[in-house]
Amino acid sequence: MIEIVPALLAGDRRALARLLTRIENESPGAAEALAALYPHTGRAHIIGVTGSPGTGKSSLVNAIAQAYRAQGKTVGIICVDPTSPFTGGAILGDRIRMRDLAGDAGVFIRSMATRGSLGGLSRTARDAVRALDAAGFDVILIETVGAGQSEVDIVRAAQTTLVVDAPGMGDDVQAIKAGILEIADVLVVNKADRPGVDNTVRALRTMIETGHPVRRGQMTTHHGQVMHLEADPLPPVDDSMWIPPILRTVAPEGQGIPEVLAAVKQHRDYLDQGNHRHQLERHQVEFELLTRLEAALMARFLGALPPQAMTELVDRVRARELDPAAAVEALLKLPKS
Repeated sequence: MIEIVPALLAGDRRALARLLTRIENESPGAAEALAALYPHTGRAHIIGVTGSPGTGKSSLVNAIAQAYRAQGKTVGIICVDPTSPFTGGAILGDRIRMRDLAGDAGVFIRSMATRGSLGGLSRTARDAVRALDAAGFDVILIETVGAGQSEVDIVRAAQTTLVVDAPGMGDDVQAIKAGILEIADVLVVNKADRPGVDNTVRALRTMIETGHPVRRGQMTTHHGQVMHLEADPLPPVDDSMWIPPILRTVAPEGQGIPEVLAAVKQHRDYLDQGNHRHQLERHQVEFELLTRLEAALMARFLGALPPQAMTELVDRVRARELDPAAAVEALLKLPKS
């Protein structure tokens, strides 16, 4: 796989596709190739797109990618699809909604299955992003599964996170309550040509204001600073705060897409001011290191257990001889092989 690195850096799309397959399958050689590519990363702007199923995330990603291509920028897209807990398969069908991008050499689309990972991303998504970054793409879009309120892993992989909602999704913004709403850098109300869009926008604005206590006509932002409630949808960039703008789009018709790109640029400018980008990257790297450490320690621990130890403890818990907490303590005290 190390031999793939020069070809990938030179823009060979076939080399990129081969490496992404190895990364997703965690095949031998993938880690070495990623280590060689790592010094060439950090140049792309990574945009996460998340929200409930049915809000039009794929159509929005398609429209955003077309808009960036019109600006002459290259775009890498990672679409994460859920894996069936019963069959282990995944449809990987998001590319069907991106037919407009077919044949464009400046766009690379990759579908990935979650393979049991929670939080909206696959376990290898971050490494796939690094491969696209090293391959020289200007913008990388990550479309998450669309699992709902717990789908917040995207904020640990993206630099700008778009949370997408749409009218007619049931209770007002039911799917983006506390948790997913708080990770939004830009709130997008897609399918804005549908009835009820004003109610959805109003509910989102109310939720933001509720999350940021109002005092004397002002509200505290999620960065701990203060901003007037009557701010424009795209307030002037200030290195001390960021309020998520609420934008309306009709993705298939391209309505509102220029405003989305403007908001993303403005958020990128915000990150470049002060110490915000440094803090974001530091938090993301720290989280990834802890996640990888946890997985490595778990694998090492389970590999060192005596044969049949887990089976015997499972049987004892089922027989009510031990409770689960005591069983874990027993596992920790077992001699390791």
